[in-house]
Amino acid sequence: MKYYLIAGEASGDLHGSNLMKSLKKIDRNAEFRYFGGDLMQSEGGTLVKHYRDLAFMGFIPVLMNLKTILKNMKICRTDIKSYQPDGVILIDYPGFNLKMARFVKEELHIPVYYYISPKIWAWKEYRIKNIKRDVDKMLCILPFEVDFYKKHRFPVDYVGNPSVDAFENREYKSETFDEFTANNQLSNKPIIALLAGSRKQEIKDNLPMMLRVVHSYPDYQAVIAGSPGMNSSFYNQFIENQSVSIVFDQTYRLLQQAEAALVTSGTATLETSLFRVPQVVCYKTPVKHLVSFVWDRFFKVKYISLVNLIAEKEVVKELFGKYFSFEQIKNELDAILFDDEYKKQMDEGYREVLERLGQSGASDNTAKLIFQSLSGE
Repeated sequence: MKYYLIAGEASGDLHGSNLMKSLKKIDRNAEFRYFGGDLMQSEGGTLVKHYRDLAFMGFIPVLMNLKTILKNMKICRTDIKSYQPDGVILIDYPGFNLKMARFVKEELHIPVYYYISPKIWAWKEYRIKNIKRDVDKMLCILPFEVDFYKKHRFPVDYVGNPSVDAFENREYKSETFDEFTANNQLSNKPIIALLAGSRKQEIKDNLPMMLRVVHSYPDYQAVIAGSPGMNSSFYNQFIENQSVSIVFDQTYRLLQQAEAALVTSGTATLETSLFRVPQVVCYKTPVKHLVSFVWDRFFKVKYISLVNLIAEKEVVKELFGKYFSFEQIKNELDAILFDDEYKKQMDEGYREVLERLGQSGASDNTAKLIFQSLSGE
């Protein structure tokens, strides 16, 4: 069968590539065309657009790049229509993908599967109407999402979490600290990992404060997890003369060796918990007091990090909006580096999160459900 996948960022590229791998195992005739990235391209098929040309975040960047965004949507619509796939698989990225879902259902009448739900349970719950109209099946990766969709009487399956798959199937599981530092020309100081996001705007917002904080810890080395869509020169404008290293395509290897991490919100918070690395979630927002006001009054969830959302309690500290400051981030980093009881409590929270996520197999489960649906088995 022919599959069309749309992923708009690095995490979507990772999970899309694993899903393609699983589809190939059960469908010998699987053909792929997609918006994605290097990892999906390594699985074969045709890459139409790379996610680095799609990732615009925030009102101003979206407005400034509106012409490009609309052009990409037109390219995608035309390409799907020309390709005539048996099914379309949307991976997160709701601003783009929900529009594609409507086009596919209204004009092409092709089955639409949504893998990795938009976070409409946090805000924009009204989007459920569009999802019920345009999506055939929701394949969720967070346990609490099932109850949300069942409340709205929409077909949903919890398939497991692909980050668990990626964690268990990762390379370099047995790599030692000395091997990692030697391979990357790092010092022998303990590592503080900096995961500042995958989009340019996220990195611009968060990395400068992260660097300012870790400068206070001369006995540690700061190592940035470079986003696949960026290059060293982009990061160097923030590093300037600081003694900071960057590693690309090695986030899991970095987390495996890290003593602590400063992490933006998103999948990275969950990935950090899989490695049981103590973390501070820090996320800069514009007009921080207004953002905090809006969050407290209009969002339907208590937390921004996947770790806390899955645990349904505060496991890691979230410093965003009015709480994003040098003093608060440093105080929390002090705690996760030097307070053994505090670290033990966080680790116990991580254990609960892993239990709720369940076993690996998200990609295989998703591929099986999609293939069965399309083949009528």
